[in-house]
Amino acid sequence: VYLLGATNPADGPPGTIRGDLCIQTGRNIIHGSDAVESAKKEIDLWFTEKEVINWKPAVESWVYEH
Repeated sequence: VYLLGATNPADGPPGTIRGDLCIQTGRNIIHGSDAVESAKKEIDLWFTEKEVINWKPAVESWVYEH
């Protein structure tokens, strides 16, 4: 939410994608799913299996957390 901003761009604070770059709720520059299950359905709707990859930041193997 902090990066995307509110669904209604008029409610999006400055510094968020929607707050800075959008003017209408229906013509949105970015989408965020409300749950993992929703995201999976939406990804399947728009992308083929070959278009989706598993990605891991290169730095991940260098970071140690315990």
